[in-house]
Amino acid sequence: MGKAKILVVDDESRMRKLVRDFLVKSEYDVLEAENGQMAVDLFFADENKDIALVLLDVMMPVMDGWETLKEIRQYSQVPIIMLTARGEETDELQGFKLGVDEYMTKPFSPKILVARVDAVLRRSSPEGTKETIECGIIKIDTTAHQVFVEGNPVDLSYKEFELLEYFARNKGIALSREKILNNVWDYDYFGEARTIDTHVKKLRAKLGDKAGDMIKTIWGMGYKFEV
Repeated sequence: MGKAKILVVDDESRMRKLVRDFLVKSEYDVLEAENGQMAVDLFFADENKDIALVLLDVMMPVMDGWETLKEIRQYSQVPIIMLTARGEETDELQGFKLGVDEYMTKPFSPKILVARVDAVLRRSSPEGTKETIECGIIKIDTTAHQVFVEGNPVDLSYKEFELLEYFARNKGIALSREKILNNVWDYDYFGEARTIDTHVKKLRAKLGDKAGDMIKTIWGMGYKFEV
C-alpha cells in the first residue's frame, strides 16, 4: 500500500513546513496550498483523487477555510481537520455544522496532530472482509462507510458515521459522553459535552425521525442506542 496523501492548507509558510516535516517523518505524502482557492484546485485535480485527508486553516486570503470546506463538502466526505487560531465556541460549532471531523486550536503539538491524523485515517480506511451491521431499519456497511435507512442511502460525515457505528456496536448500553469521546475520537479528548451533543443532533436529523429516535438521551450522563 502506498503512502497516504494529505493536503495541508495554510497561508503561513512556516506552519506548513512544520506540519509537513512531521507528516513526512511519519511517512505521509504531503501537498501544500497557501490559500483556499489553491487548495480547491489541488483537491479536484485528476492526479489528486487519492487525497486521504485535508488539514485546513480557517483565516486565509483569497478563499478562507469555511468557503474551502463548503466547496469540498459539496462533492466529498474526505476527512477534514480544521487548524485555527480562533478558539471560540461559535467557531468550533460552525466547523462541526459544516462537516469538520476534528478541530485543533493553534498553537498545538505537532506530535498530537500526527496522532490525530493517524487515528482518523485508521478509522476511515477499514480493511478486511466486508461487514454489515443491521439495527432495525438502519443498515451500516462498515467497509464502504455507507449507511442506509429503510434502504435509502444517508450521507454522513466521517465522524457522524463513526459515532453511529459505535452506538450500533453498543446498542442497549448506557454510554457516558466521556466514554463516547474516548472511543469515537480515539484519543483522550478534553473537550466539552457540546462536541458530542452537536454530532448527535446532526446525526439524528440526517437519520430521520424513526431512525433518529433510536438514539436516546440519558440526561446528565450521555446516550443509549435502542432498536
